[in-house]
Amino acid sequence: MTQNKTRLTLLLEILRRENKISPADQEDALEIVRQGGDPFAFLQKQDLLSATDLQMALSQYANAPYVDLDKVEIEADFSEVFGLELLTQYSFLPLYRYQDGTWLLGAVSPEDFDLNQVLRASLEGNYQILQVDRDKLESYLKLYSANLAARNALRSIQNDDNAELAKGKDASSDVANAPAVRFIDSTLEEAVKVGASDIHVEPSEKKVNVRYRIDGDLHEQATFDISFFPAVSTRIKILSGIDIAEKRIPQDGHITKIIDGEKYDFRVSTLPTIHGEKFVIRVLDKKIFSLSLDELRFAKEATETISKVLHHPHGIILLTGPTGSGKTTTLYSFLRELNKPNVNIVTIEDPVEFSMDSINQIQINNKADLTFASALRSILRQDPDIIMVGEIRDEETAQIAIRAAITGHLVLSTLHTNEAPGAVTRLIDMGVPSYLVSDALVAVISQRLLKRLCPHCKKPVLTTPDQRRALGLKEDATIYEPNGCPYCNNTGYRGRLAVHEIMYLNDELRAVISEPGATIETIRESAIKQAGMTPLFAAARKVVLEGETSYNDLLSMIVSEERERKAKAKD
Repeated sequence: MTQNKTRLTLLLEILRRENKISPADQEDALEIVRQGGDPFAFLQKQDLLSATDLQMALSQYANAPYVDLDKVEIEADFSEVFGLELLTQYSFLPLYRYQDGTWLLGAVSPEDFDLNQVLRASLEGNYQILQVDRDKLESYLKLYSANLAARNALRSIQNDDNAELAKGKDASSDVANAPAVRFIDSTLEEAVKVGASDIHVEPSEKKVNVRYRIDGDLHEQATFDISFFPAVSTRIKILSGIDIAEKRIPQDGHITKIIDGEKYDFRVSTLPTIHGEKFVIRVLDKKIFSLSLDELRFAKEATETISKVLHHPHGIILLTGPTGSGKTTTLYSFLRELNKPNVNIVTIEDPVEFSMDSINQIQINNKADLTFASALRSILRQDPDIIMVGEIRDEETAQIAIRAAITGHLVLSTLHTNEAPGAVTRLIDMGVPSYLVSDALVAVISQRLLKRLCPHCKKPVLTTPDQRRALGLKEDATIYEPNGCPYCNNTGYRGRLAVHEIMYLNDELRAVISEPGATIETIRESAIKQAGMTPLFAAARKVVLEGETSYNDLLSMIVSEERERKAKAKD
C-alpha cells in the first residue's frame, strides 16, 4: 500500500511539474491518496486531467515510451505463448517479436518489479516494455479471452476422437454433447463480449456456418463439419427448452446465462431448412433496454422536443421505422421517464423484451386469442393512465388506440412506416377518420440506427466533390472513415447511434392533417415549414459532419430508403 501511495504521489508531482494540473489540484488529489482513493479518477471526473496527460505521466514515471494499442497490429499467436492467466495477472501484452528474438511488450506498469522478474524467468531473449492504457489492455484481453474460448471449443468439436463419439453415440448423450456444451457456452459468451445482437447457426450440405450480427452487419465467426451439427443442435434445444425430437416446424425458446457476473437473456428461434434446422439466437442485453433518454444520446433539440411530448397528459405518440431501427429500445426509455408512483402503466407486447418494475406488462398469446386488440379493450377497464402497445398492426387496434388517446389516456406505440408523415396516412388507410387522427396524435418520431465510428481508430479525410454536393457543402470539410483496431474487432465501428425525425403537431399541422385528401407530401411540407420538423437526412448529415458516423453509412441509409419507396410505389 505504501509503495502504491508513493507511486501515485510521484505521478501527481510529474503532472504538476509539467503544468498539467495546478498546485491546488495536486493538493486535492494528494488528499484523495491519503484517504486510499484514486486521485486520477477524481481529477478526470472534474475535467482537470485528460487521459492523454495521464498516459504521458505514466510513461515518464516508468521511463517507457507510450504506445496506443489501437494503432498496433497485435498477433494473437503471441498471446498464446504466454497464456491468458499470466497476461491478466501482470497486465501486459506481447506486441511484436524481432528476428533476433527480442520481445516488444506493452504493460500497464512497465516498472513493476514482479512483472520484470516473471519476464526474466520465462523469456529466453531480451525484451522491451512500452507503456499502454489500462482500459484498452483490459478490453483487448476480455475480447481475446472470449475468442480463445470459442476457438478451443471449436477445436474440441473438430477433434477426431470427439468426431467418433458424435457419430457413434446418441446426440443427446452427455459424452457426445461435451464438446458441444463448451462450444455453445463459449459462443454465447463471445457474442456478448463482441457486442453481437444475433447469432446465426446455419447448416449447409457439408458444413455449418456461425455468424454474428454486429452493428447491423453479419460477420462469419466459425465453421465446422456438418457431422457435428446434431450435438450442437441438441445442446441449443436443451438450453432453450425446445422440443428435441421436433424438427419439422419452427420453434421458439429462451436461454438465461450469467456472463462476467451479469445476467443475459437469449431468445432462440428455429427454422427447418433442407439441410437441417437453422438457429437464430437474439442477444437481449438488459442494459440496452434500461437506458435513459440521456444515455440514448438524442440530439439536444430532439431531447427538448421529446421532453415536451412526454409531458402531454393524453394523446398518442408513435415511433416509426424499419425492423431493427431501435424503436422498442426507445419506447422502453420513454416508459422509464414516465414511470412514476402516481401513474398506472400497462403494456401489450409481442414478445415482452424486458421486465420493468412497477409496470404491468402483457405478453400477446394468439393461441389464447389474446391479441393486441383484445388486450387493449381489457386494459381500458383496468384504470390505466399510460398504455404502451408494442405495434399497431390492424384496423381494430388502430381504432381502439386512437379512441383511448382521445378519452384521456397517453398511448405509446409503433408503426412500420419510412417517415413520420407516413404514419398519418397509414392510420387513415386503416380506417381512422382524419379528424380523429388530427385530434389524437401528439407526435410521430421516425428513427434510424447508423453505425457509430470507433472513437479509437476512426481516421479523418477531406470531403470529395461528390460528397460536398451530397452534403450541401460549399467548401472542403473534414469527415471521418472507419479504420479498424482490436477495440472494435477490426470493423471500424463500435456501437450504433440513432437519428430522428420528430413531427410534433401544432395547430397549423393539425389543420392540414384534418383536410380531406391530405398527402404525405403536403403533411411533410407543413411539418417542416410550420412545425419545425428536421428531416431524417438533415439529422444524419449532422452526425456525419460531427464525425460520429461515416459518409458511406449515410449513403447506405439513403439508398435503402429510396429502394423501399420504389418498391411501395410499384405496389
